[in-house]
Amino acid sequence: MDQTVSKPVYIVPAVIKRNVVLFALAQSFTGAGMSFAYGLGPLMVLALTHSAALSGLSVALLGFSRFLVAYPVGKITDTYGRKPGILLGLVLAMIGAVTVGLSMSLHSIAVFIVGMMVFGMGMNAAQQLRVAATDMFPPSMRAEGLGYVSLGSLAGLVASPVLIGTAESISVGLGRDPLGLPWLMLPLMIVVGMAMVYFVRPDPKQIGMNLQHYYPNYVPRNPTEADGSRFSVLKLLADVPIRLSIVSNAAATGNMSIVMVLTSLVLSHHGHSLTAIAFSHAFHSAGMFAFTVPLGRLADRFGRSQVMFPGVAVALFGAVLVTFTEAYLTITLGTFLVGLGWAAANVAATALIADHAETAERGRAIGVSDSAAGATSVAMALATGPLIERFGLPGAGVMAILVAAVPLLMLISARRKMADA
Repeated sequence: MDQTVSKPVYIVPAVIKRNVVLFALAQSFTGAGMSFAYGLGPLMVLALTHSAALSGLSVALLGFSRFLVAYPVGKITDTYGRKPGILLGLVLAMIGAVTVGLSMSLHSIAVFIVGMMVFGMGMNAAQQLRVAATDMFPPSMRAEGLGYVSLGSLAGLVASPVLIGTAESISVGLGRDPLGLPWLMLPLMIVVGMAMVYFVRPDPKQIGMNLQHYYPNYVPRNPTEADGSRFSVLKLLADVPIRLSIVSNAAATGNMSIVMVLTSLVLSHHGHSLTAIAFSHAFHSAGMFAFTVPLGRLADRFGRSQVMFPGVAVALFGAVLVTFTEAYLTITLGTFLVGLGWAAANVAATALIADHAETAERGRAIGVSDSAAGATSVAMALATGPLIERFGLPGAGVMAILVAAVPLLMLISARRKMADA
């Protein structure tokens, strides 16, 4: 069900290698913040509200902010270039991080909500890094190129538990809450990430619109790039492979939203420290980013669907482990598999959508997918708390399993229709 992708051999120009390294470094300095949001967020909500029913609020806020910002920032980057949208997002993320950190000192759930919304909008706007990565490579290398940029988040995995562990050890002496202090340490890393983005030259959108200048053997699909002014969401969704890609990415994201809330609550319930929880989430993040390059290569070589749908299945199995096992190692393995499955689905789905969209409309096309993922994340995160209160942890886990099953069932249905045609 993939678009046919040619397999010519290209030499990646030095300027594109340089841009990829800069974007990967930007990811490494800014990625720790998302680990804070997923790992510490549910515990902060619990500390501020004393209600397990609201434990999914932080993840829901991230999803809602993604839903709100993904398409508009795609419009901005389609119009003005990728760098302005990314830098705007990182400025918002810095402001939001400080606000979230202060919410614990102020003991205010309202301040926390505002801060997490601003932070989430900023970090999700900065995810136009993924669009920038797809701009700079021809289709036969696109998923691998996306993987290299995503790989930069691995450095954030190291930084996240180190920052949290440091904050936990010095918080008493500083008179700060150990849940809030890591957020106040984050802006310095974001500033460094912004510097990396600033030095990218030229803007990836310009590269994408002139790929033949960078890859002499590349033949554009259309001799002249469209200006993107006629972009239509309905037309995008009418394409079956794109529709399946959007649903797969949304399902993997929704599955992950539930599992991330469960992981923090389960490990905290069993008496594990904040540092232990941070390390568990680091393994999850390793699943999300450590294997993006080989996953991208597989998607380029064998097709997007051959990576995307198995990824959703792996995420489903990971949710089973988190839900129905109790040991630290098996729960951590489950979170790792959820991250790995999400990575496969996200890289392959993003590459497939980029294959179908012209450069001038790619930001909005991928923004539609991100908005769908954000909406699913909101629904799943808000449902997690009530499900836990009503049915216990297994109830929320079953929901994570069911949401991951949706694209697999849609794939079976689509193949049956094709067979009957």
